[in-house]
Amino acid sequence: MSQTLPNMLENTIAKIKEMIDVNSVIGNPITTPDGVTIIPVSKVSVGFGGGGSDYAKSAKDAFGGGAGGGMSVTPICFLIVSGGNVRMMPVPVAANTTADRIVEMVPDTLDKIASFIDSRTAPKE
Repeated sequence: MSQTLPNMLENTIAKIKEMIDVNSVIGNPITTPDGVTIIPVSKVSVGFGGGGSDYAKSAKDAFGGGAGGGMSVTPICFLIVSGGNVRMMPVPVAANTTADRIVEMVPDTLDKIASFIDSRTAPKE
């Protein structure tokens, strides 16, 4: 196979390494005027992939392929350092499934439907 695919994957991995460092997981400490230090902690998820093919009976060095990657940083907690004590304050997890969003939308949707029906059935003045 052409050397193009390995080069694309290496370049993708190199770019992801540039984006991720220890500060992506453990953030820079923030110190308040009263001496409390807050340290953000996050979860980092990384994915990448690529693929390609050489065309055997075509022009010299013919190659088709692609590579890509992505990264997600999700805050999970804050470490609170105060007076020699350390506390962990978790970040609440938001409902992010389709079913959760539908359940959250039901009351508002029902109110809109009821208002629409009321406006259509109300006596005209």
